[in-house]
Amino acid sequence: MRQITTREMQKLLSAPIFHEIGQTADESGLEVYLVGGYVRDLFLERPSKDIDCVVVQPQDPSQPSHEGMGTPVVAPGINLAKAIKKRLGRRAHLSVFKNFGTAQLKVESLKFKVETEIEFVGARRESYSHNSRKPIVEDGTLEDDLDRRDFTINALAVCLNSDRFGELIDRFDGLLDMEDRLIATPLDPDITFSDDPLRMMRCVRFATQLRFQIEEETQDALVRNAERIKIISQERIIDELNKIMLSPQPSIGFVELSRAGLLPLIFPELAAMEGVEVREGRAHKDNFYHTLEVLDNVARSSDNLWLRWAALLHDIGKPRSKRWEHGTGWTFKNHNYIGQKMVAPIFRRMKLPLDERLHYVEKLVGLHMRPIAIADDEVTDSAVRRLLFEAGEDIDDLMTLCEADITSKNAERKRTFLQNFQLVREKLADLQARDNYRTWTNPVAGEEIMETFGLAPCREVGVLKQLIKDAIWESRIPNTHEAARQYMLEQAQAMGLTPVEKQ
Repeated sequence: MRQITTREMQKLLSAPIFHEIGQTADESGLEVYLVGGYVRDLFLERPSKDIDCVVVQPQDPSQPSHEGMGTPVVAPGINLAKAIKKRLGRRAHLSVFKNFGTAQLKVESLKFKVETEIEFVGARRESYSHNSRKPIVEDGTLEDDLDRRDFTINALAVCLNSDRFGELIDRFDGLLDMEDRLIATPLDPDITFSDDPLRMMRCVRFATQLRFQIEEETQDALVRNAERIKIISQERIIDELNKIMLSPQPSIGFVELSRAGLLPLIFPELAAMEGVEVREGRAHKDNFYHTLEVLDNVARSSDNLWLRWAALLHDIGKPRSKRWEHGTGWTFKNHNYIGQKMVAPIFRRMKLPLDERLHYVEKLVGLHMRPIAIADDEVTDSAVRRLLFEAGEDIDDLMTLCEADITSKNAERKRTFLQNFQLVREKLADLQARDNYRTWTNPVAGEEIMETFGLAPCREVGVLKQLIKDAIWESRIPNTHEAARQYMLEQAQAMGLTPVEKQ
């Protein structure tokens, strides 16, 4: 974190748009402040796209108070945005959301040919009912507006008016919390989280993204209010969860969700993986923490959200497949296939996409044991070819996942696996170059089989196609049409099928 004086802040905000906002506010008799994440990230030296401005309408003592009426009477944020739009002309594009008292301004930079998006909202105070996170909103002061912020590090404001340009307002010592790398709420954390339980997910998300600690009282309040998460829509929860997934070290977030008691409520299948059971002095590894280690390994090599989801779910079938076998110990037979079947119900419940991204995750979960089985034995062409056929275009991602899955503390065993994985990769590259298996199709199409034997679509057609495919996979016949057709005729004869004579 860097220290920023008022003069340095003025330099950081030297872009013409910030002066345009301040000057327009001066002319309109309004106060305007940069607030929230944009200000926080200036101190943390992080890039930030979200520019939010709070606009304050100075109170006229001669006018009656509107406290308790429940709706804003004026919309200073909208009024200021309209005035700036008028000032900038075609360079600015305005969108107004009257129901929320907000406006969004997209400003074109002639110099850089990019758009800057700025949101304007009037200062407000909020109150909540117990069964909803939708607040009752009233006009308020800047202090009211900062009071309603979720965390102290997000409750910073910088004035843009000309006479105070660059002046920082830090009502809740957010800078000190940034220095100490703490996530804390401005007011009572029980009220903060009970009023809007989504803030609990945001708390974990910020701790993960920024690698901050959650302050002790705030942590205790998370535990006390965890059940309140049930009133939040699944769409809102998954949005925060995906941001955790895309962070540099997503395991931090899942550990914090577990500590807070939120994980069993939003992701019971993952929570079920935590813990170790011991019988006859033999214990299995903690599959929850193993999974998080795999997830972090994948995160270090890929920013693909759905590959990260595959990593998180790759062992999700282990709790259901866990068995104790006397003399053998703990087993998790077929956990990959059980896990593969669990992916779709999880995606449906969590409002994740049910398209090709679901099928991609299902495939990787189902196949994640295959490269390990190959690498643990002799790496043969036929085994690698079969793996390539089944993984298709996703073979590289599957290999990334499987290499990340090697978390053994036995250094020699880990080194052997990784060396064998390298052999698998080399054979994959060789087969791809030699046979172009990424775009492979069966040399004998179903239509040719039906025409040859005078068949309608039926089981026998599928069986013959699979027999041909298996023979090529296992290098028993060449990957050519001539060899495949001859093999088809031989297998069909054994099945009692004879070619029809052409008319």
